[in-house]
Amino acid sequence: MPAAGFSNSIKKFFTFERTFLLILVIAFILRFWSLDLKLLHHDEAIHAWFSYDLLTKGAWSYDPSYHGPFLYYATAGMFALFGDSDLVARLLPSLFGFLLIPLVYSIYRLGYLDKKQTLITALFLAVSPDMVYFSRFLRHDIFMLFFSLLFLVALLYYFERGQTRFAVIASIAAAGGLCCKEEMPVILLIFAAFFIYAIWRKRFTLPPGWKTDLLIGVFVAIAIMGVLYSAFGMHPETLVGREFQLHTSGWYQAIEHWTAMHNQQRLGGPWFFYIPLLLLYEVPIFILAIIGTLQFLIPGSSLALAVQRVKNVFARRTWKLSTPELANVAARQLKAAGKGDRKSEEFFRFCIWWMLLSMAFYAYVGEKVPWLLIHQLLPMTFVAVYRLNWQKVAFALIGTLFLVAVTWHVAFVPVDINEPIVQVQNSEDLRTVMEIMDHSGRVVLASKNYWPLPWYYRGSRWDRITMFDDRKDEATLTSSHPDVIILHDAASYDSLEGFDKATYKLSYWFSLYDNQDRLFEYYLHRDGPMGSINIDVFTTDVFTKKNTA
Repeated sequence: MPAAGFSNSIKKFFTFERTFLLILVIAFILRFWSLDLKLLHHDEAIHAWFSYDLLTKGAWSYDPSYHGPFLYYATAGMFALFGDSDLVARLLPSLFGFLLIPLVYSIYRLGYLDKKQTLITALFLAVSPDMVYFSRFLRHDIFMLFFSLLFLVALLYYFERGQTRFAVIASIAAAGGLCCKEEMPVILLIFAAFFIYAIWRKRFTLPPGWKTDLLIGVFVAIAIMGVLYSAFGMHPETLVGREFQLHTSGWYQAIEHWTAMHNQQRLGGPWFFYIPLLLLYEVPIFILAIIGTLQFLIPGSSLALAVQRVKNVFARRTWKLSTPELANVAARQLKAAGKGDRKSEEFFRFCIWWMLLSMAFYAYVGEKVPWLLIHQLLPMTFVAVYRLNWQKVAFALIGTLFLVAVTWHVAFVPVDINEPIVQVQNSEDLRTVMEIMDHSGRVVLASKNYWPLPWYYRGSRWDRITMFDDRKDEATLTSSHPDVIILHDAASYDSLEGFDKATYKLSYWFSLYDNQDRLFEYYLHRDGPMGSINIDVFTTDVFTKKNTA
């Protein structure tokens, strides 16, 4: 039959390897295409500026407010190789986000995932809105996420093959993650608690030389962290404190700072803060992860099979067995059906543990920001593919269409978008503001809110900007005869003599307050009022006429 022949041809062409390669291509395009489409986010601009400062002045010292050194040294290196720009600033995050998918293939090669599970996991990671958005985002989290998964892969290879090189790779991954963000120790503790218990229960076996490998790994990790956190020896006080005083050391300050942030809840939210975000962006993954967790906790290959097996028992012998006996028969059948591959089962046991403890940890932490979702989403993506049957595969493929549509909206629409994922994003209005500044001689900036301008006017370009940290009197603002004066609109003037006034958005965010009475409508349309920080831009009459003539 022609239809059957066409179907067979499709199956022969889309082999596992070709399909995985196609997913890699899709992931690559989504992460690298038009990387500078949008202006750098507030935090991105700060990170890029610090990296540029490190490159041009050799200046960096640890400040827990801005996290660890890896991002700054890596980005400074990219600037040295390819020049400093928005696109170059985002190249490494995109690369590290992309490399998550080949690591999934490595887990498959060890036999912890089957082909269907590998393809669906890779597809989810390739098109997930959060994974794509934060892979195109210069923050520490995508680096830390990569190092977390690399650590897991290296650990699994070490258990399988017992080679010292995998212990070294695991230690490099651990050090890399610890050089990214301050919550990496918690992730390592989550991993350690599971694998120590699993080794004790003989679910994993340590190689004969594990003690030596452990010492080598610890040495490598400490060496890497010591070099980076001390700025290659320029700031040894970060490691040992000034005059060996504990409270001045970097690690002590990190604990002190983030404990204060947790208690202060500067960017606070309820314990379920991330659940609405999952429902907003990652619905198919979230639903399948819930099903996968239930499938694991309730023995049987699927909930439907479990119910059917119990029905079969009732149909055959309902009147001959007591209630406890019925339960025992059902349990034995379910256990037999759920035996499966012990390696795979143990891997998913770990992923559920990783997912649940990560969610619990970030629910507890007082600082709630959207990029922390990816640390919960990664293990969730693995849990979502547990015990795949055709119904789950069909749901995953249909759900992928939803993920792609949302990804397109949050990552590739070149306007200000009303999405919680953007947190506090610099407005596209700034392109107009910067065009005005570029055509001016002297600019006065008098506001506490001014990022990302230091990044976009780095180096000698900043020389024509006079900076005040707040509004000044009219005489002070105009004393240098500027073409342009920029003020926060809440601390501005109704008018300045000889100047025209226009108001622009500096940055914006999703406003729950303004949308709380239309949440269902918002969910469907992703529009509505946004919160914003606005700036008033005053331009001289002469300047305005010259540039509009």
